[in-house]
Amino acid sequence: MELQTQTLLLLVTLTILITRFFLNRHGKRNQPPGPTGLPIIGNLHQLGPKPHCSLSSLAQTYGPIMSLRFGSVTVAVASSPATAQEILQKNDQAFANRPIPESVAAQPNVGDTLAWAPADPRWRNRRRICTTQIFTNQRLDLLQHLRERKVQELIEHLEKQASKRNVVNIGELAFATMLNLVSNTVFSEDMVDPEFESAGELKELVWRIMEDAGKVNLSDYFPVLKRFDLQGVRRHVAVSYVRLHEIFDDMIQKRVRDRESSRGGGANGDFLDVLLDHCQQGDAPDFTVQSIKPLILDLFIAGSDTSGSTTEWAMAELLRNPEVMQKARNELNQVIGSGTSNEVKESDIPRLAYIQAIVKETLRLHPPVPLLLPYVAGYDVEVSGYTIHKGHQVLINAWSIGRNPEFWDDPLLFKPERFLRSNVDFKGRDFEYLPFGGGRRICPGLPLANRMITLMLAAFVHSFEWELPQGVTPQTLDMSEQYGITLKKLAPLCAIPISV
Repeated sequence: MELQTQTLLLLVTLTILITRFFLNRHGKRNQPPGPTGLPIIGNLHQLGPKPHCSLSSLAQTYGPIMSLRFGSVTVAVASSPATAQEILQKNDQAFANRPIPESVAAQPNVGDTLAWAPADPRWRNRRRICTTQIFTNQRLDLLQHLRERKVQELIEHLEKQASKRNVVNIGELAFATMLNLVSNTVFSEDMVDPEFESAGELKELVWRIMEDAGKVNLSDYFPVLKRFDLQGVRRHVAVSYVRLHEIFDDMIQKRVRDRESSRGGGANGDFLDVLLDHCQQGDAPDFTVQSIKPLILDLFIAGSDTSGSTTEWAMAELLRNPEVMQKARNELNQVIGSGTSNEVKESDIPRLAYIQAIVKETLRLHPPVPLLLPYVAGYDVEVSGYTIHKGHQVLINAWSIGRNPEFWDDPLLFKPERFLRSNVDFKGRDFEYLPFGGGRRICPGLPLANRMITLMLAAFVHSFEWELPQGVTPQTLDMSEQYGITLKKLAPLCAIPISV
C-alpha cells in the first residue's frame, strides 16, 4: 500500500511539473537565449561538479545573459560586466531580494540574517546599524589591537613548527586564525586555543553549512518536493545551525549577565556590546538577543570560511609564483623591516601596495562566492533587451567575469602588477571585478574581511620563508577547485615554514 501511495505521489508530481514546463515554455516571451533542457529536469544535468565553469562555457555559446531551467525554476545567468551592472545598479530595486535555499532556511530565524533576509525596512534598519556602528573605519580601528594579537599568536605557533621543520596545513591555520580574529572582534574571546587544536568542531560546523548550501538540492528546484527533503539536506545542515546558535547563545548570555551585574560595566567595546546596546536602547526594535545571533553567524561564516579560504588561495599563488613572493617580501622588509621582531601592524597596510595588489589579484582569480548569492526578480524587468520575468532567479558569474579576456590581459595568469596600475577596486563600482558583489546587497563586511586577509597574508610572508613538501614543486602544486557556495582548494595547501 505504501509503495502504491508513493507511486501515485510521483505520478501526480510529474504531471504537475510537465504541465508547468509547457506553460512556462509557451507563456514566457522574450527570455534570454539558452540551451534546450530535458523534460522535467531542464538544464540541471549541464551544471556538473563545477557549475561556475559549466555556466561560463555555456555563456560562450549563448551570450552574456542566458536563460536556463533548473527543474521548475527559471534562472537567468549574467556573465559580463554590462549585464551585471544592469542587474546590480540600474535595476537593483527589482533584484533586491534573494531566493532562500532549503539549506539556508534550515537555520533558526533566517529572516534576521543580512545575507538572505528580504530587503524590507526591517532589513535596511539592521544593515544601516551594522554598516554605521560595526564596519566603519573608526570601529575597526578601535579593535585592531585584538586582530594583531591573534596574528602574533599564529606567528609564535608557526615558529615552533619551523624549529621542527614540520609541514603545516596553511588552510587550517588560516581558518583557525580567522575564526579567532572574528571571535575577538565580536566577543573579545578566543574560540580556538593557542595551539590550534580546538578548531576541529567549529570548522566542521561551518564547512557543513557551506558544503550543503552549495549542493544541487532537488527541493530548491522542485518546490512541490520541499516537504519531503528527499536528499536530507535540510535535516543534515540543521544540526550545525543549532549547535552554532547554542555556542553563540552561551557567549551572549554570559555577556548579558556581566553587564547586568556590573550595572553598566562589563562592556568590552566589541561588536557584541554594540549589538546589545541597540537591543537595550529600544531605538532599534528589530534588535533582540535572538535576532542578533543570525547576524553573528553571517559574520563568522564570511569572516572565517571565505576569508580563510582566500588567504589559502593567496599563499598557494605565491608558492606557485616565487618571484611574486620575493617582491612581496621585499616590500615588507622595506616598509616594516626584516625579522620577526618587526611585527606587521594594520596601520602598515596602506603602505603595502604590492601586498594589497596580491589580495586583489587572488580575489579576481578565486572569488570567495563564484556565482555570488542568487537574486530573484520582484517584477518583470528588461535586461540587455531581454525580459527577466517576476519570480525568475538570477545568478551573476563573478568567476567568469573576472577571467574575461575582453576586460583582463592574460586573464589566467596571476599578475598582481595589474592592480598597481589600475584604479579598479572591489567595492562594487567596477563591474568587471565583483568578488564581494555590488549594489544594495554587496557584502557589508567587506572592510573587515579586507583588513583580516591582508594582515594575515602579510604576516605569513614577512615572518617566514616557505618550502613545499618533498616531491611538490611550484609547477606541480595542485590548484584544483572544490565547488561549494564558496570556492575552496580541493587539495589542502601544505608547506614548511622556515624562520627568517
